[in-house]
Amino acid sequence: MSHEIRTPMNAIIGLDNIALSDPETPEKTREYLEKIGDSAEHLLNLINDILDMTRIESGRMVLRNEEFSFSRLLEAVNTMFSSQCHDKGLDYQCYINGEVDDYYIGDNMKLRQVLINILGNAVKFTPVGGKVSLQVARKAQFDGKTTLQFTISDTGIGMSKEFIPHIFDTFAQEDSSTTNKYGSSGLGLAITRSIVEMMNGTIEVESTKGKGSTFTVNVTLDDVAGSEKTPDQEIHPGEMTVLIVDDDPVACEHARLVLERVGIAAEIADSGAAAVETVRLRHARHEPYNLILVDWQMPEMDGVETTRRIRSIIGNESAIIILTAYKWDDILDEAIQAGVDSFIAKPLFAAAVMEEFRSAMQRKNLAAKDGVKKTDLTGRRILLAEDVQVNAEIIEMVLQMRGVTTDLAENGRIAVEKFEASPEGSYDAILMDMRMPEMDGLEATRRIRELDRADARNIPIIALTANAFDEDVQRSLQAGLNAHLSKPVQPDTLFETLESLIGQQETEE
Repeated sequence: MSHEIRTPMNAIIGLDNIALSDPETPEKTREYLEKIGDSAEHLLNLINDILDMTRIESGRMVLRNEEFSFSRLLEAVNTMFSSQCHDKGLDYQCYINGEVDDYYIGDNMKLRQVLINILGNAVKFTPVGGKVSLQVARKAQFDGKTTLQFTISDTGIGMSKEFIPHIFDTFAQEDSSTTNKYGSSGLGLAITRSIVEMMNGTIEVESTKGKGSTFTVNVTLDDVAGSEKTPDQEIHPGEMTVLIVDDDPVACEHARLVLERVGIAAEIADSGAAAVETVRLRHARHEPYNLILVDWQMPEMDGVETTRRIRSIIGNESAIIILTAYKWDDILDEAIQAGVDSFIAKPLFAAAVMEEFRSAMQRKNLAAKDGVKKTDLTGRRILLAEDVQVNAEIIEMVLQMRGVTTDLAENGRIAVEKFEASPEGSYDAILMDMRMPEMDGLEATRRIRELDRADARNIPIIALTANAFDEDVQRSLQAGLNAHLSKPVQPDTLFETLESLIGQQETEE
């Protein structure tokens, strides 16, 4: 059901967005398109509610247990509902009573869903001129856990005392006319109660017909020890580069538009194979994508296999999120083992991408702190093939800053001879200029790789070149080079590349 419904919804919302972005779309048509978009969003919300309910009832919904920024969660919720209330003519206030921490451990997305479901109803059922408020308080703190209480109040239409016991039933509605007037599905609160109960929490409601309602939610979260708190990942959309991988051109164009609206530069690959090659070239240049969005169902190579191949090239470098119209529970374990960081349901929304990206990057930072050791370059010996004396002197001086010894070869032929004459393991890496007399860098690399000694096959060889086109990078990789750095090479980039490749080689040994 997930796939059969989401796939046409993805096309409807995607094409609607593309048409709205066309400056030649007539104003009258634009009005129709906006109404189509609103109806499609409403239908999508209903679909999501039904799918959530089926996952809960089948026991397939699982809670995350990871560190998150509580202050950012509140900020996101407040931004959303202060805007909605302003547009509808309502007064919105958020209060924090007493002290709450900036960070907790729990399921950030599910807690946010609970607050959005209840606040969404409060805004929906409160007429113009009314009030909606959210109060947060710490009720208890003991043995590394904190119980937070969320109180959501409104001055809306309220409910009768007779209906209150049924409010959390599936498809429960006091008045069937609310479906038409307010667009209510009757599933939101049933899902909310189920999520709260999965969190071992409680939810209660008080309401008076014609005067409003108050929902009180209590959930217990794990505390984060002061020394372990991770600063929330700061995301700057204007500095991000994203690769979108999808065989559907409509989905690609929709995703690109959605991301560009929030200032994110997006590139497109129309197949898994194209994505792997694109990522290989970017990795060789040491210009990684911040995020790779991969469609799950693609011909020839699906999203999980595409992720597996990308991870074999870049390791843990970029965040990878699977986009799917399908239900992903059945491939969850396989996808995570392949290197997928998270999942997002189609159609794509920028807020969901940013939230999942932030969460993935925070997990990656925690993993990096746990285990990755930087390779020390002090005392390392590098073979430098460079025919221009001044360029060689500059690189030698740069490397000396990190205690690296350089052995200069004036062209590719001399570089091959020096390497062949040296004892095995003499050099930690080779920096290879591409354009040199007698023998260029590509041919020199091929000759070194063909030598019958173990270090010839494994030593990191890094191209230094002014040629930065994709075909130049491809030729470098085909010749056996490990990385392709464009001149003028920035010292930090050079050091980072050497640390990464030398460390990787030593790990493999």
